Amino acid sequence: MTAIKIEEKLARLPATPGVYIMKNASGEVLYIGKAKDLRSRVRSYFREAGDGRYTVRFLAAKVADIDYIVTSNEKEALFLEDTLIKQHKPRYNILLKDSKTYVSIKITMKEPFPRILVTRQRKKDGSRYFGPYVSAREVRETIKFLRRIFPLCTCSASEFRNRARPCLDYQLGLCSAPAVGYVTEAAYRELIDNAIMFLEGRNRELLKKLKEKMNEAAASLEFEKAARFRDRIQAIEGMLEEQKVISHKAIDQDVFAFVREKDSLALQTLFIREGRLVSGSDYLFHDAGLPDEEVLSSFIAQYYRGDRIVPDELIVPVALEDRDVIEEWLSEKKGRKVSVTLPERGEKTRLLKMAEANAGEALRKRYAASMVKAGIMEELKGRLHLRATPNRIEAYDISNIGGKHPVGAMVTFKNGLPDKNSYRLFKIRGLAGPDDYAMMHQVLSRRFRKTEEPEKDNGLETPDLVLMDGGKGQLNIALQVLDELGVKGVEVRALAKDRDEPDAVKRGIKSKGERIFLPNVKDPILLREGSKPDLLLRRIRDEVHRFAISYHRKLRSKEMASLIEKVPGIGDKRKKALFDRFGDLGAMVSAGVPELMEVPGITEKLAEDIKALKGELREEA
Repeated sequence: MTAIKIEEKLARLPATPGVYIMKNASGEVLYIGKAKDLRSRVRSYFREAGDGRYTVRFLAAKVADIDYIVTSNEKEALFLEDTLIKQHKPRYNILLKDSKTYVSIKITMKEPFPRILVTRQRKKDGSRYFGPYVSAREVRETIKFLRRIFPLCTCSASEFRNRARPCLDYQLGLCSAPAVGYVTEAAYRELIDNAIMFLEGRNRELLKKLKEKMNEAAASLEFEKAARFRDRIQAIEGMLEEQKVISHKAIDQDVFAFVREKDSLALQTLFIREGRLVSGSDYLFHDAGLPDEEVLSSFIAQYYRGDRIVPDELIVPVALEDRDVIEEWLSEKKGRKVSVTLPERGEKTRLLKMAEANAGEALRKRYAASMVKAGIMEELKGRLHLRATPNRIEAYDISNIGGKHPVGAMVTFKNGLPDKNSYRLFKIRGLAGPDDYAMMHQVLSRRFRKTEEPEKDNGLETPDLVLMDGGKGQLNIALQVLDELGVKGVEVRALAKDRDEPDAVKRGIKSKGERIFLPNVKDPILLREGSKPDLLLRRIRDEVHRFAISYHRKLRSKEMASLIEKVPGIGDKRKKALFDRFGDLGAMVSAGVPELMEVPGITEKLAEDIKALKGELREEA
């Protein structure tokens, strides 16, 4: 779009709240933002600074069209912006991963004896969820610590129903064995209530409650019970002593700061609960040069969506134009007043400096890691005799059993790290019987044909290197497809194991079974143990294999689950009851007829029909 047309768009913008959508010439959404005044905000991107450059240069160079949606107020604009960002995932927005990719702590409140679990999915099932958290390892450590204090159950629903004797966790003091009746429902619920108080950060309230219980038990001469309460109190107090005291006020605060260097942006959060610094997280992004307050406002809006715990106060390093809207929204989520504070002096400015120092350290670590990766990529270039450094690598694999449910998978590594937004899955279509070469030809054709229509390629870039899982046959298929489609500048290598080359021993190749095949080169390159570029190749190959296998198993499991529908008399209600009871079809067909009949609605005849599915299930496996 010409500068004249852009000016026409800018002239027609209303001076009202709303959301604006910036696109390039092919219609791809580049950036989505919200504004109190659409006309003023959008025009600011195209206003020339004193040195003649645009204030946000990348937008001036790339934007060809501007759409906008008017809202009745700023709050509606806040929600709409979040929805549109999740829908379009614009390349220049700050994009937090969706919460389902993080881990949460789940307590199954609808069950008589709730279980405590780690999950990546949140459902409207009446359970309590805490998080999401960035580190799965830290979440598991938290649950382990929590279960030492409050021994809660973690086994699956089917394990709980079928357990006849206490589990190993009971022997280790991590479970109170509710499945075998070693604890009453009331006593177990008290453990759950205490665990929830701990996860909510209400530690002072929890300690007060436990001390009262300890004193009551001691007064009743129940000294063993009092000792258990004492041990729980000491464990929590010990944990609290390890946390740095920031304030003597029992207040919950989240502190935000960021640091920009070159084209990188690090955002740091610190979490203060009841005046104690309990943890923090850093988030690294590409810096598109957007204004500080716009970056932080967008980050906060995405950060608190879902069920994330809202503190009493947010401490921020820049003035936010939509501060009042954010305060109103978060106050509604929390159920009481939440403030957004830009401090000028005192204790809160020290917290900002601490957060900023951590953000700087995160950028330093990223830079150091990138230097190591750059060295490895240069080594890989020489190792594989490539013309250019393989900064973007795509790997491909096929998964099928006897030609059934064939699938293809593609994973992408960028600068030596997984780029999961660029992973792709392919369901193989129109092929009869197992033919790995034909399957791979279809997958590669579908992937690279898209590059002829950039507006439909889902943002996929052309790779520097294509890595095939297989031997010379797979290598040649990839070369053939690229040649047929006229794709230039992409190099191809294949990584094979001994199973891919049955004559390896005859030809005197002695290795641990992993070799790289190059085009028009007779002898493969043998992978070396301990070589960093070779370890990276193995990692990429293992990742695409895992990705393909997981998709294949998902398709198989769906078909196997549908077998139960072949039994006359099994409708949705009975099917749900069976899966709730046994978990999967394999457990159903392995169960005895009397056990199946324990499920409501399952007669002896239905139980026998279910067991008759065992033969079909074996064929599927």
